Amino acid sequence: MPLDSTTGGAKAAKLYRMVMPDHVCPYGLKAKALLERKGYAIEDHPLRTHDETEAFQEREGVETTPQVWIGGERIGGYDELREFFGEHVKDEGETTYRPVIAIFAVAALMAIAVSWAAALPAVRTFELFIAFGMTLLGLQKLQDVESFSTMFLNYDLLARREVRYGYVYPYAETGAGLLMIAGALIWLAAPIALFIGTVGAVSVFKAVYVEKRELKCACVGGGSNVPLGFISLTENLMMILMAIWMPLRMWLGA
Repeated sequence: MPLDSTTGGAKAAKLYRMVMPDHVCPYGLKAKALLERKGYAIEDHPLRTHDETEAFQEREGVETTPQVWIGGERIGGYDELREFFGEHVKDEGETTYRPVIAIFAVAALMAIAVSWAAALPAVRTFELFIAFGMTLLGLQKLQDVESFSTMFLNYDLLARREVRYGYVYPYAETGAGLLMIAGALIWLAAPIALFIGTVGAVSVFKAVYVEKRELKCACVGGGSNVPLGFISLTENLMMILMAIWMPLRMWLGA
């Protein structure tokens, strides 16, 4: 790795970043922290005014800050610095399962926490896991219903026939999940979950496994990069399972 001659061969880097009274560049702070973690002595050059920043950019022929130099070589901004150290930098359109995995993981932990506190049986823990998952997924959609409904139209069969269904879906999923958490009005929650789950499962299966289309899933909201496929199908199958199981359990008195 190149060494910066300004420090007599020490492992060092120069960092230029915006540090203004009304704005401290977050990527500058991240770059500084990353360099510190990697053991670099940092020659920090805060740019304290807009004029100073513009003069720096014009002088160095760059359009953004922060900018990092190591061994006399310009590395670039924060993303380029991460690449320099061999860290993965996610592309803007890169697909990822992280959002939905995070939701299901938190739903499971919430179910375990509630069951532990209330000494609930294992079957109720599983019910809460699915109900919490439905509610959290519904919450993601409710953050931007317009954006969700637009992405939903790419594959949902009912929404394509009746556009307003895409606007109703987030409320229906969240409402059914909340009722199942409470164990109340299951006569209402179960049919809602069964209906939207069945329509969703058929739509996803047709789009992914029959038509072989590569689409983004609206399951965690309209701005997600989660691929439409197994995870989306699982969400719908879980709703169907709960819609059948909860009335059956109540009828059996379990």
